[in-house]
Amino acid sequence: MKYLNRCLLLAGLLSTTLSLPRLVQAAHVGAAHVGAGPAWQSEQDTTIVKKDTVAMVPTVPDSVLKERLTKLQKTIPLNYHKAVQAYVDYFTFRKASTTKTMLERMPLFFPLYERVLAEYELPDELKYLSIVESALNPRAISHAGAGGLWQIMPGTGRDLKLYQDEYVDERMDPVKATVAACKYLRDLYNIFGDWELAMAAYNCGPGTVKRAMRRSGGDSFYTIYDALPKETRGYVPQFVAFAYMMNHAKDHGIIGENFDAPIPSDTIHVTGYFNLESFAKHSTMPLADLQKMNPAITTTILPESTHRYPLRVPRQQYAYFNSHRRAILDSSNRLPVAMAHILLASVESLPANANDGTAWADLSSNPLARINVTDVPTQATDQLALQAAEEEADEEPTEVVVTRKPSKQTYTVRRGDNLISIADRYHVDLYDLKRWNHLRSNALRQGQKLTILKEVAETTTERLADQGTAKAQKKAEVVAQTKRYKPRYHKVQSGDTLWNIVQRYDGLTIERLKKMNHMRTNQLRPGQKLQVS
Repeated sequence: MKYLNRCLLLAGLLSTTLSLPRLVQAAHVGAAHVGAGPAWQSEQDTTIVKKDTVAMVPTVPDSVLKERLTKLQKTIPLNYHKAVQAYVDYFTFRKASTTKTMLERMPLFFPLYERVLAEYELPDELKYLSIVESALNPRAISHAGAGGLWQIMPGTGRDLKLYQDEYVDERMDPVKATVAACKYLRDLYNIFGDWELAMAAYNCGPGTVKRAMRRSGGDSFYTIYDALPKETRGYVPQFVAFAYMMNHAKDHGIIGENFDAPIPSDTIHVTGYFNLESFAKHSTMPLADLQKMNPAITTTILPESTHRYPLRVPRQQYAYFNSHRRAILDSSNRLPVAMAHILLASVESLPANANDGTAWADLSSNPLARINVTDVPTQATDQLALQAAEEEADEEPTEVVVTRKPSKQTYTVRRGDNLISIADRYHVDLYDLKRWNHLRSNALRQGQKLTILKEVAETTTERLADQGTAKAQKKAEVVAQTKRYKPRYHKVQSGDTLWNIVQRYDGLTIERLKKMNHMRTNQLRPGQKLQVS
């Protein structure tokens, strides 16, 4: 027993002796790190995991956003959605500078938007759509070719009667582009009956929205949300976000400083060649101001074919211009001097696949080149009929008299009608329609009778001596019967709808187009040929 106790004592002493150096080393290490912070900051200790760092992401409380959107809503729904929340946070905290710029540009364009929207009886909130489209930049051009404050595509612009060439692009004109956008948005709303769907169609086209509705089975923007293109999915939420930001930016500390204001202007009419730089130099008008006031002029010159182009000029310098008008315009209208050794040529563009003579005939300056073969009687019977009619006609000289007589029509107002749609239907001016009916406002009532006056051209053939004879009338009838007209066709492009096709051809309606082409539905396919006249 004593032996066993002695062995245990020796084992304990040996264990203590062996562990003592390790304890001393640990004590030194601990002393070296006194005041150096937590142990997980030691470079020697690699086994301890650092704690996670949580970053604070600023956001507008959703409850506040929902409450403010409800108060802002008028005609167009301002629905809360997670995408709306994301855009509000983005333009409040990350891109506050963009919001500030929009606030500063608002006074330049919003009074115009509000006036035109009221004239077309459209919701006032649509003015915020221009911010989403172009950031209120009248010269903005997208990667797809859309241009202007309302980002109108070239084809749509032509449908809406906006002139475009290499010198002038009326899509950039704030007034004309706003009027065109209002007409297009009004027609889209008449198609869908929903403002969110109408705005989505403005972005991606009515055909794309209809396909999304068929695929998803939905009838509102957020029920077809996943079936829409990615860009369009963010389009309506951005509109809602900017409607909020333009009204509550100040609540988030975003305040505009250098506001853009319209430059007081007068208008002069330019005819013939015109050099904007020369005009600015001699009239003491800043070139930047002239370009800002006339964004539709895409270069610094207007061609010789220009006829009474309305040029806006600063009113402040107008008095100086008016007193030196002749000298300034002479300098601005002077064509550049061509060098003697330079050969000038006009370049005519042809389609890449123009392998027949039609394209060349169309470009020829010879008026005979534009005659259609089908317009000329080719059968022998037609020639004989014309010859017989000529032989029967007297040899006394005759003249064709064209007279214009006013035609009075009465229209009964139906439910859903408005003055603008009636004026468009009869191709008359809104001002004339109100003047003819002594209207002071645009308000109409169902069953109201409206008078519409239109001039009708009547063509009569008269002898210089008397009113003409039955022989002359017979000749005119034969000519009318033998003349043939070549039908016109439209080749359907991707994105075309019946509505935008009929807009390109005067007097054509959807019902007439469907009847001429024996169509039972509104469906179109790219490459399809439709007779339009």
